[in-house]
Amino acid sequence: MEQDDNPIAYTSHGEITMDQIGGMQPGLARLMAEISERYWILYYAAKADNWKMASLQSSEIKKAFRIGEITRPKYVDHLEAFINGPMAKMDEAIAHQDWVKFEKSHSVGIRAANAYHVSWNHEEIVWQLPDEPPKHLKL
Repeated sequence: MEQDDNPIAYTSHGEITMDQIGGMQPGLARLMAEISERYWILYYAAKADNWKMASLQSSEIKKAFRIGEITRPKYVDHLEAFINGPMAKMDEAIAHQDWVKFEKSHSVGIRAANAYHVSWNHEEIVWQLPDEPPKHLKL
C-alpha cells in the first residue's frame, strides 16, 4: 500500500489536509483574548475568596500558554518565564489562600506581560485590570 503524502481528515462538511489543520491553529493573538479574560477572572475570583475558581483560571491560562508554545515556538522562553515566575507565585498564593501574596504576584504578572509586549515590538498592547469583576460569572 502506498503512503499518502497529503494526509486527509474527514469532517461532515468535506476533507481537510493536515496543512489546513495546521494553518487553523491559533497564534498568540487569538490565545491572548482568552488569556486576558481568564487573567481578569483569576484576580476577582481570588479577591472574592473563590480560590477554587482562581485555581481553575490559573490552570486554563497555563494550558493556553502551552498551546502558544507549540504554535508559536519563538515565544517559548517568555511564556515559560511567565509560567514559572508570576504564575507560579500566584499558584502558591492560591494554594495558601493568601490574598496579599496573590495580589502582589498578579500585579507583577501584569507588568511582566506588558514588558514582553514591548520586547516583541507590540508596545501598543498594554494590559490593564478592569475596575470591576466580570458580570457574567458569580464569583
